[in-house]
Amino acid sequence: MLLRIIINKDDIRKIQTDSEPETLDSFYSFLKCKLGLGGDFVVQFQDPDFGNEFCNLSSLSELPKEKATLKVILKQIPESPQTDSTLDTASLSSPSSSSMEDTPSCRRPWPDPFVIPKFSYDVELKLKRGNEAYQENGTLLITNKDTKSEILEKLAEEIYKYSAYPSREQYDIVAQSLVKKHPCLREPGSVKGWYCWKFSLKFKMGNYRNKLRVSGCSELTVNRRNSGPKQKLKKAKKSEVNFLPDVPEGKTQNVLEEERAAIVAEMKKKKVDWKKVTDMMASTFPLRRKEIVEEQPLVAEVKAKWPALFTDTQIEAEFARLTSTDLWDTFVSGLDQYMERFLQMFKAKSHCIQALSSLLSLLDDDNSVQKKRAVILRGLPHFLREDPSKLLKIAETTESEEQMAKGVSIGVLLIQEEEDVIDFSVVLEEQIILNGITDFPHAVAMLVGLLFALNIDYPKELRYTFEVIQKVLMNIGGEQCSARVHGLRNRLLCKTL
Repeated sequence: MLLRIIINKDDIRKIQTDSEPETLDSFYSFLKCKLGLGGDFVVQFQDPDFGNEFCNLSSLSELPKEKATLKVILKQIPESPQTDSTLDTASLSSPSSSSMEDTPSCRRPWPDPFVIPKFSYDVELKLKRGNEAYQENGTLLITNKDTKSEILEKLAEEIYKYSAYPSREQYDIVAQSLVKKHPCLREPGSVKGWYCWKFSLKFKMGNYRNKLRVSGCSELTVNRRNSGPKQKLKKAKKSEVNFLPDVPEGKTQNVLEEERAAIVAEMKKKKVDWKKVTDMMASTFPLRRKEIVEEQPLVAEVKAKWPALFTDTQIEAEFARLTSTDLWDTFVSGLDQYMERFLQMFKAKSHCIQALSSLLSLLDDDNSVQKKRAVILRGLPHFLREDPSKLLKIAETTESEEQMAKGVSIGVLLIQEEEDVIDFSVVLEEQIILNGITDFPHAVAMLVGLLFALNIDYPKELRYTFEVIQKVLMNIGGEQCSARVHGLRNRLLCKTL
């Protein structure tokens, strides 16, 4: 069944179910895993009996057989009424009360465009009058220290909802958005009109981080300086949305540790209760991230403590929790989107890169979509002038697991018997971590998912290959690319070579 899932107006996803769920509970567990949702939620479907208006889903029989549009509504804790009023520069109307999504602890993907938040009543009133004066005669608003400080503080709070450590480009976007919405704040004598706002915002963001660090924010306390000013910052490097979340209200680290032990016990059973495991993996996410990010354990240690994490379903679920993106669907959609263009570019380069010519010849006997995906992924390191042997190693069934994985720190293992492919496995730290994978693209997707889940840096020998997979094919953090990857993306979007 093909599902269109509406989470909010800025987050609408498409997912595919391989088989029809048997019960409503199993369907909810499937959605929780695929969407990376925690806590309780309500699912609504478009009911054709009422003109496709949304109604609560009470039975799977109410869903169409092939395609359905669903809405997921997260159950939230009621908030106390707001007493402070705010003023919109256009309408002077009070905004609706904020939802749980607006709290700093609920991280979301960077928005496009960046929306400037509302300020306090008196600041909004000053900005309204200032904008009117600017429209009339070009007069700029002179802001005092308190007004500027409040504007910067509110912007810092808004930025933190999306990133604790924004990039230079993201600071540019916020500063530009500010003077675009409030042109009276443009800087006199400046060509762009926002440079000083950008630098002031960077300082304010640093102060805001320090304030949250003192308050005990997990994502920031991890970077308390214990080893001098040159210590390496532990922060999101792959555009993770929820890099190091705080322990949810109502739970303690001891409670989460008990759930972790329960997961280990459940995974030892012959018949695993996957719904129970899925729920506990979602709730223990903060504990798991704290261990992985702060302690940086070996992969074998993580596997011993979190065995459920090393299954296809939970790798996808963890990836969704980290990035709010579906791993396999996004990965394969990107491959298919650029498939023909990649093949054209490979063909154009095949005269000087013999390996590309050999890979393209594999399509002579099998021109299926699955084969094309594999050829593109295998050819990508060649095309980017990197070492393809670091991504894929071929081994024989006669070798032991230790021999197969020897020398492979990060990569995929193709196990064959004579000319027949038997299996694909994911290797990390010279150990087979995940096996029984049927094809190369799926193995690469699982490898990417594990690198995110275990907070492992991309190998230097394949940095551009993985950057293309993440930022071009999956469009995660695609607004910031290296020059080589940016050039490749431009070529992919061009109609001619």
